[in-house]
Amino acid sequence: MAVPVEEAIAALSTFSLEDDQPEVQGPALWVSSERGATISPIEYSDVHAYRLSLSEDTKALNQLNTLIQEGREMVSVLYAYRSCVKALPQLPDSMKQSQADLYLETYQVLDLEMSRLREIQRWQASAAAKLAADMQRFSRPERRINGPTVTHLWSMLKLLDVLVQLDHLKNAKASIPNDFSWYKRTFTQVSIQWQDTDSMREELDDLQIFLSTRWAILLNLHVEMFRVNNVEDILQVLIVYAAECLELDFALLFPERHVLLRILPVLVVLATSSEKDSESLNKRVKMNRLITIFKNDPVIPAFPDLHLSPAAILKELSMYFPKFSAQTRLLSLPAPHELPPRERHYLIINHIGAIRSEHDDFTIRFASAMNQLALLKTIDSADIEWSKEVKGCMYDMVVEGFQLLSRWSARIWEQCAWKFSRPCKDFAPNSESLETTSPVSDYEKVVRFNYSADERKALVEVVSYIKSIGSMMQRCDTLVADALWETVHSEVQDFVQNTLATMLRTTFRKKKDLCRILSDMRTLSADWMANTSRTDSELQTSQHGGEENKGSFFYPRAVAPTAAQVHCLQFLIYEVVSGGNMRKPGGLFGNSSSEIPANDLKQLETFFYKLSFFLHILDYSVTVATLTDLGFLWFREFYLESSRVIQFPIDCSLPWMLVDHVLESQNGGLLESVLMPFDIYNDSAQHALVVLKQRFLYDEIEAEVDNCFDIFVSRLCEAIFTHYKSWAASELLDPSFLFALDNGEKFSVRPMRFTALLNMKRVKLLGRTINLRSLISERMNKLFRDNLEFLFDRFESQDLCAIVELEKLLEILKMSHEFLSRDLTIDSFSIMLSEMMENVSLVSYSSRLASQIWTEMQNDFLPNFILCNTTQRFVRSSKVPSAPVQKPSVPYAKPNFYCGTQELNNAHQSFAKLHSGFFGLPHMFSIVRLLGSRSLPWLIRALLDHISTKITNLEPMVTGLQETLPKSIGLLPFDGGVTGCMRLVKELLKWQSKTELKAEILHGIKEVGSALYWMGLLDIVLREIDTTQFMQVASWLGLIPGADGQILQTQEDGNTPVVTLFKSATAAIVSSNPVNPTPFYTMSKQAEAADLLYKANLNTGSVLEYALAFTSAALDKYCVKWSAAPKTGFIDITTSKDFYRIFSGLQIEYLEDSMQNKHEMLGDSVAWGGCTIIYLLGQQLHFELFDFSYQVLNIAEVDNAAATGASNKSPQFSQGWEGLIEAMKKARRLNNHVFSMLKARCPLEDKQACAIKQSGAPLHRIKFENTVSAFETLPQKSS
Repeated sequence: MAVPVEEAIAALSTFSLEDDQPEVQGPALWVSSERGATISPIEYSDVHAYRLSLSEDTKALNQLNTLIQEGREMVSVLYAYRSCVKALPQLPDSMKQSQADLYLETYQVLDLEMSRLREIQRWQASAAAKLAADMQRFSRPERRINGPTVTHLWSMLKLLDVLVQLDHLKNAKASIPNDFSWYKRTFTQVSIQWQDTDSMREELDDLQIFLSTRWAILLNLHVEMFRVNNVEDILQVLIVYAAECLELDFALLFPERHVLLRILPVLVVLATSSEKDSESLNKRVKMNRLITIFKNDPVIPAFPDLHLSPAAILKELSMYFPKFSAQTRLLSLPAPHELPPRERHYLIINHIGAIRSEHDDFTIRFASAMNQLALLKTIDSADIEWSKEVKGCMYDMVVEGFQLLSRWSARIWEQCAWKFSRPCKDFAPNSESLETTSPVSDYEKVVRFNYSADERKALVEVVSYIKSIGSMMQRCDTLVADALWETVHSEVQDFVQNTLATMLRTTFRKKKDLCRILSDMRTLSADWMANTSRTDSELQTSQHGGEENKGSFFYPRAVAPTAAQVHCLQFLIYEVVSGGNMRKPGGLFGNSSSEIPANDLKQLETFFYKLSFFLHILDYSVTVATLTDLGFLWFREFYLESSRVIQFPIDCSLPWMLVDHVLESQNGGLLESVLMPFDIYNDSAQHALVVLKQRFLYDEIEAEVDNCFDIFVSRLCEAIFTHYKSWAASELLDPSFLFALDNGEKFSVRPMRFTALLNMKRVKLLGRTINLRSLISERMNKLFRDNLEFLFDRFESQDLCAIVELEKLLEILKMSHEFLSRDLTIDSFSIMLSEMMENVSLVSYSSRLASQIWTEMQNDFLPNFILCNTTQRFVRSSKVPSAPVQKPSVPYAKPNFYCGTQELNNAHQSFAKLHSGFFGLPHMFSIVRLLGSRSLPWLIRALLDHISTKITNLEPMVTGLQETLPKSIGLLPFDGGVTGCMRLVKELLKWQSKTELKAEILHGIKEVGSALYWMGLLDIVLREIDTTQFMQVASWLGLIPGADGQILQTQEDGNTPVVTLFKSATAAIVSSNPVNPTPFYTMSKQAEAADLLYKANLNTGSVLEYALAFTSAALDKYCVKWSAAPKTGFIDITTSKDFYRIFSGLQIEYLEDSMQNKHEMLGDSVAWGGCTIIYLLGQQLHFELFDFSYQVLNIAEVDNAAATGASNKSPQFSQGWEGLIEAMKKARRLNNHVFSMLKARCPLEDKQACAIKQSGAPLHRIKFENTVSAFETLPQKSS
């Protein structure tokens, strides 16, 4: 069934075509050939229909407008002209025979360029003649034609401005005479073979004179003007009109004001070419007025990188116009470089406060007016007066907006001109040019080094204000069009139907000539069809200005006057005020001798200037585009030529300087405006294609934009990354640390407005639409991966103690990723971490980090770190290792790859240093958290295999020591004291030649002990984590502690609370008959699966017990060699060579050596390794009975007791051995601690105490399976 059209339209109206992209860029640009309302497609041809005798004026006006258009194209050609000579090849000596061919080719290339110059020469001669003829037409004593109209005056001024610009460019372009000289030289060489070249030579000579004569165009114009009769009248009218417009600020758009400023000094020179003309001019306009104008604007923008100075123009032209040299007051005007600093007038920084307040105030009021207009459109039958008021307010806001844009754009133009006129003389290299060794160019002096940081900031703000206001007004084009047209219609009709009617009845009642003009104005523009409040007879009466009546009421219509109507109305008002006499002093509306009352004159004046505004208002889009065009900030053709370079680096480009300043300043308020300077590139590209029509300029702009935008995106991503990294690092700082500091605020991070930029999906750049959000996402993904790669590279260049720092830096990076993910879609951090750890595969249980940790433990940690049992820490041994560990150098990175800023880096580095000198529980927590349950088992297995390998390597070395022991070793005698015992031990242990072997065995035992203690630390950490997890899930699993410490189940039906909760919720929802109950059943099943998984994880074993069981199984194959059974069946006291004898001898010699060297070389790991092996071999009791150091301690205790009982308090037998005895006591305490821990964590099933009677008589040793009770599933001795 077809949907009705009305419903379809209503449905479409519910869709929103707008997205949430912020408006941080200027209005979009498009290539358009559409003509605006100010350029009527029929020109002024419809003027004839109004029968005002303006046919000649209109014909001349159209002719002038055509010349203006052609002249602007000539100006574009001349401004964009670049030297061809620089590109010409130079022939080597070997190819001199081809010189003639080169001349011919050069001539053909240059002839094309010279043809353009000939065209300019011919055009200027034609334009000067036509302009002079047009002026002479209106300078006759008798007035035979009407005019000139105000529009005609403006056309004269604009054409004269074009001629002056051409002349100025011809004077400034050094490449033109250079190319011409080459052209003439090649012509001389080439024309030898030609015939009849006289005409060409004559044309060449004319062109040479034209190009070499300064101000040739202006001199030619002067000759043409005064060829027949004087045109001083029309020149004086133009001067008076220009001065009046400048003084009263009648020009709505800044280009119009700049035209008046550029042309006024030239008009003054032309109008004072004789004493008589000077006196006449002084009567019309006082010289003080002109001097004031010239002093107020000593620098006038002419071209993007060229400026004009009234003083310089007047002084230079005085040499070509001798009669003007008498104007000493005008010639005494100071040049721009002679003026005292006028920065307060020209520099934007001095006006930025007022501009900022104007922008904020206008934005609020414009939005309010738009809301009122939108509300008006929603009301079907709104009150006409209120509707008129709302639309009138909208009109006023648009006019005010145009005035603000014009004023701000003019300030940028004028500041640039001022900077070009006053280059930076005291050049001091700043931070951005410290590495600059090349000489500074002139362009750098006027641009790069001529703007301070504050001036750049102010310029960025003004550019962003212009672009934001322009974008806001551009978006409202279609919304305000009807309101503007109705308001213009209302203004015109109110004036012609009401104001003029009143004037006809009062002021001009008896003045037939003026009444005729006013009646013509009403006939010309009155819209009687809009007046529906009166009858037909009344309408006819009102059309002829009949009887007295009150103000007419008319309904608003969106029917605006045409350009011809505005033109005719201005002419008629001018006729009323001046009576057609241009020679009246005082200007247009300043005529004191006028018979018109002041009130009526003021009304005529107001409406006269409103008419000129109307055309700009009606041409809304073109006016906005003109006022927001800032492309001139990029062009630098004059300086390219003077500097003799192809193009300047981007550091000298003003648009990029503004972008660079925003990125460098890290100003949160400016950051959202960072895209605004790129609109300058859009404007300049549009100007290059549409106005200058030069493809090579567009190509240069495009190349610079491509380069700049890549750099911009890269640096923006760096700034974003640094900000979020600093934010995360600041959040993770210890609050107590910040509280204790006096300057803790330096670690806080200023908020930055990156959100708007992160949401930019459509950046308009040179006709392309760029997804900035996507580009930032791609670069952020790469930055995070590079940062992870750097952190792992940094960890691989350090020891295992750096694992805490690694975890902290990864935590900072993860939090910065979390913060950034709120505003930007980037890859998951866990995925990126898995990629960098090379742990993406589901069957990969190792990882880059786990492999590095194991490599560090194997190569550095276990060999070179010693254990302090008291502090539960490993520290690096002070002994230099025989083979230093080879590690890569620490990679370099910017501060943002650490913690963001240097201050935060230092703060976090101070915390990292606290854990950099040892390895303990904090490091173990970090390892567990970083490796997780996936890679940790792999590391445990690698460590257990290392223990097994070390035990295997110890076996032959222990055998070597066993072979050197005597066959009989008895108990140490008590009669020799400590000294005798130590001497006897040295005699029994004939290991003097086995020094290296002993050291290797001790290091092997130490590594085994370190590994087992490392497992103990890991067990402590895992148990704490398991306890924490149990406390979190116990209530959901229904587990409570019982009276005897057992864990009890609260649910009798077997279901845990979490399963019961989901099942009851599912049953309640299903009973209400939902549309699809499947998801609720799925959630119930998932709860049951989670219940099983968490219950299975509750009964986890001990890593330490597993390691001890694994070590016990590894020792089984050497049990026969290291724990041989006595031949008699009794405990063999004298002939035993079991492992405990080896370790006993190693321990006493190690203790003695450590006392002599005054430092502990191997730490407490030796005791942990040796005692663990002894315990697992079942030799603890033998060791405690027959250990050499234990026997020495027993003898020392007996000696001390005997000495204490005697009168001599000083024991003789143990004198000199106090340090060794203390070391032996410490070793015994440590051994006892190790044995007690082993008994608690690894109880053996065969108790050795059963082999001795209580009376002390020995029994035969009964052999039992030596297994660890906690791990019955491990491989046993039999395997």
